[in-house]
Amino acid sequence: MNKISKMLSLTLVAIVLASGFSAQQASAAVSGNFFLTCHDPDFHSFLGGNQLGSRNIINKGVDFIQDPAFNTFVSGGTDLILFVESKGSVPGGHTNGVNGFTAAGYTLGADFEHHDASTLNAQLDLLGTKYSSIVVASDFGGILRQAELDILIARSADIIDFLNAGGGIYVMAESNNGAGLTPNGGHFSFLPFVATSTPADQTEIGNTVTPFGTSIGLADSDVNGNASHCIFDGSFGLNIVDIDATQRILSLAGRTLTPDVIGGEIIPIETTALLLAGVQSSFIWILPVMLSGAGVVAFKLKKKLNHF
Repeated sequence: MNKISKMLSLTLVAIVLASGFSAQQASAAVSGNFFLTCHDPDFHSFLGGNQLGSRNIINKGVDFIQDPAFNTFVSGGTDLILFVESKGSVPGGHTNGVNGFTAAGYTLGADFEHHDASTLNAQLDLLGTKYSSIVVASDFGGILRQAELDILIARSADIIDFLNAGGGIYVMAESNNGAGLTPNGGHFSFLPFVATSTPADQTEIGNTVTPFGTSIGLADSDVNGNASHCIFDGSFGLNIVDIDATQRILSLAGRTLTPDVIGGEIIPIETTALLLAGVQSSFIWILPVMLSGAGVVAFKLKKKLNHF
């Protein structure tokens, strides 16, 4: 085999290895039981004008993430929920979101445990053994604070592992609106996909539930009559549950994400296939790295052969 053939072979090996690594990344963080909403049903279930609707948003979302046909921990006999929210002071315009959760029919100590930043880290160590799902309160009108959000972000890898193993997560509105309890941001960023949102306080008038939302038990009457506090900037491979009067996304749910994830960004499956095959134009950026690596290996082999 001549030197050029050797280098080409090494380059192909590098490409295959890199493709395999990318395939592993692509297959990561694409499963679990997700329900995300820009509503704050934890507030309105307790104080809102449409309490029944908000309770239904909580109930149907929790039913979705706790479904034993999909949540492997629930099917294995673990069905306790980890409810995440501050236990600190309640600013004007907010309430303890845990009150709305209990108003929706869940019993503290039996159905869920409530933990704030002081105990959250230790409880996240028990995902899958003690807890089957995570429910994260809203930062307006609930009182999720930056301290809890920062811990969730820092433990994102553990949350991803838990979700990939079949766990569930329900996250309510994050916007830093109201009293500004999450000023450093990072909203929804602990999730295993790119979930970007835009703060948007709006009265719930003209919201509509999609066919998917209807299939999980929600109706237009559930998503109107209160307020919402953000919009999602995409669907991120999940199913759209409901939209506002201008067709912006208010809630998302799903189990296995439709797209794959590479480099922290959602890419459609067909694009991922092209990318991994090396024929997508965006793949070109990595070729110099591969060629450089192959060249280094070839250089070392040449030195070794010359030494003999």
